[in-house]
Amino acid sequence: MARSRTPDPARTPGRPPAGDTDRRGSALDAALACYVRRGIAATSLRDIATEAGVTPALLHYYFRDAAGLRDAVIAERLMPVFDEVRETLLGMADASLRTVLVAFVDLLCALVARHPWMPALWIREVVSEGGDLRDLLVTRLAPEISAFMAARFAQEQQAGRLNPALDPRLLMVSLVGLTLFPAAGTPIWRQLFASDDLGIDDIRLHALALLDRGLELPA
Repeated sequence: MARSRTPDPARTPGRPPAGDTDRRGSALDAALACYVRRGIAATSLRDIATEAGVTPALLHYYFRDAAGLRDAVIAERLMPVFDEVRETLLGMADASLRTVLVAFVDLLCALVARHPWMPALWIREVVSEGGDLRDLLVTRLAPEISAFMAARFAQEQQAGRLNPALDPRLLMVSLVGLTLFPAAGTPIWRQLFASDDLGIDDIRLHALALLDRGLELPA
């Protein structure tokens, strides 16, 4: 006679098996991969489940719906990145401008190396018209960083230590243009220049050289 199976006390209906909690983090990573390829608006919960190799039911358990999953990606993947940038820069109020600029470039490039999804997501969901993250950037993620950097540039100009013809607001844009934008186009540059080894460290060194010495054009 077959013995009846004793129910697992650690498991309740609708609850993932013990040890499956790491699937939640994998689901967040899968969502980011889908967002980069398809865009946030075009990505369904089923797309993310397929990418993560789990069932849609598991995603419903963890996040309730696609909007909940998007909010979790923002809170647990995007916000820590911007928090690290903000805390690093705002903690350098007494450092020289050169030190701040080097730290900004080094940190942005290090973050891209750790989070390869950053540049493509930036282009698709922030820079592109209709991107789902643009409002988040201008209202929550970047205002404090941008205000700090612009004020620092203006301070250096008033002290006579920075070219007065430069716009302090657009200098922040220039820093992004020297880091995130080249990183987003890396597959293109590698193909154009037949340089498969062109990577984020080349971008970092190039940006630092431009900031330090510029083009050194003859008068």
